Amino acid sequence: MEIVGGCLCGKVRYHGSAQPVFTAVCHCKHCQKQSGTSFSIVLGLPRESLVIEGGPVSTYRDTGESGLPVDRKFCPNCGSAIVSEVAAAPALTFLKAGTLDDTSTLQPQMEIWCDHAQPWVAQDPSRARMPANPPLG
Repeated sequence: MEIVGGCLCGKVRYHGSAQPVFTAVCHCKHCQKQSGTSFSIVLGLPRESLVIEGGPVSTYRDTGESGLPVDRKFCPNCGSAIVSEVAAAPALTFLKAGTLDDTSTLQPQMEIWCDHAQPWVAQDPSRARMPANPPLG
């Protein structure tokens, strides 16, 4: 799968070629705050499969539920969230799907952190649903 996208202002671009390990709707409170809305759509990709180019990204070091670091990388110019790198899942990078140039083929297979979902967000009963993280290792 060809993966191409970038931030809102266009200074940060990425590309890669990999089949996502999974595509998920993430309802965690951290994604809610980072996205400014009720959830994020994320693609779990092999970490080395994505090349980020253009301006350097800024990183906000967060702490995951595991107590380990989560590096949230974003464009320092427009603030678009690009990827999260989770120490508890070192083989993966979590790409924010809204930054893809073409989102028409996105089909989330699961919803994660459902215990944190906003009560007014309808969750799709046909998707696998997990109260927190999926198994990452």
